Amino acid sequence: MKVICQTVLSAMALLVLVSNEERSVSAAAVSRAKREEKYTTRYDNFDVAGVLASKRLVRVYLNCLLETGPCTPEGRELKKYIPDAIATECIKCSPLQRKQAGIVLSHILLNYRDDFNKLSQKYDPEGKARKMYNIDQDGDDDYQDLEEA
Repeated sequence: MKVICQTVLSAMALLVLVSNEERSVSAAAVSRAKREEKYTTRYDNFDVAGVLASKRLVRVYLNCLLETGPCTPEGRELKKYIPDAIATECIKCSPLQRKQAGIVLSHILLNYRDDFNKLSQKYDPEGKARKMYNIDQDGDDDYQDLEEA
């Protein structure tokens, strides 16, 4: 009887090890697949500089993202991807999309601080991205608000 119990326990231990190994492999495969998955490149030729040069167009996109106004097709697409891009540190972004996102966010941060704060509250309420990129919340550049959060 003792030999049978030891055999059963050994078999169960082996099953748990194999099961955990499969889970690790599956998690790694899913993680790799997510890294390989990319956002659409349909709007990669979008004139970001042209939009940022127009206060009216910037306002249209900000209103869309803040859900205080209608959205263009590009705005709807952008709004759909923002939460995932923040959560995954833009892992699905192409190099061009990362560059454009940086340009847009810098422009909004510098020229539309209140709207930037509203966007941050809406799409990153825990402030993970703000902390990761050392973005001062109140614009006084003392960064104390990062330490408090």
